[in-house]
Amino acid sequence: MELQWPLILFTVLVAWSAGLFGAQSLAALRGDGGRAQMASLVASVVLLAAGGIAVFFHLQHWERIFNGFGHLTSGITQELIAIVVVVALMVVYFVFLRKGSGVPKWLAALSLAMSVVLVAVMAHSYTMAARPAWDSVLWILAVLGEACVLGPVSFLVILAAVRPGDRPAMRAADVAAPAGPPALAGALVNAVTAAAFAAFLQLSAGSFATVGYYFDPTHPTKAMADAAATVAGQAPLLWAGAVAVGALVP
Repeated sequence: MELQWPLILFTVLVAWSAGLFGAQSLAALRGDGGRAQMASLVASVVLLAAGGIAVFFHLQHWERIFNGFGHLTSGITQELIAIVVVVALMVVYFVFLRKGSGVPKWLAALSLAMSVVLVAVMAHSYTMAARPAWDSVLWILAVLGEACVLGPVSFLVILAAVRPGDRPAMRAADVAAPAGPPALAGALVNAVTAAAFAAFLQLSAGSFATVGYYFDPTHPTKAMADAAATVAGQAPLLWAGAVAVGALVP
């Protein structure tokens, strides 16, 4: 099974964008990170736009994507609705930041909630009975965990990079200190969810059913699909990349 890198990039970038938007919304709820809010919002928008561009490289005929938007049960339609709502919230968020009046608590809470919804809806669109290894709530939790680490850590970096302004004597570490606990909590959540889903994937080879023989007519002695071999072949990438680097390093 080939790795669909455009789709992988779309998933990572959208989760990253939603995680960052959610992290800054959480900071706004707590009354922290005021000077990093605009920079974080811009970064979140850029990540979301980059994810949208990446997904088009996955489609052979990108114009046909619009055929699925007429069905509310379609995962693509649900993703689009969630993205449109989040973008609308980003616009309202931007207006309040430009006014300098601060982000209202109701807007911060709604933005945080919709960030979670966006990631969950996006991950849910991959779950299907035809793909037993994907058809698990652990996958949705794994993507949420990814957003939980990428967003807060990115917000922490942005907060540390922004100059204190009216408090020049404060060190960057002191300014960024309030964002530390959410980043640490996000890293722990990501580690648990990534390891759980990795274990589920590793055990998923036995969930595939073999029905008769399925061979490529041009290669009659070679099976079209070997679930066990696919799982085993991608195990190093899964455990070294997703778990060791993606979960334990943060």
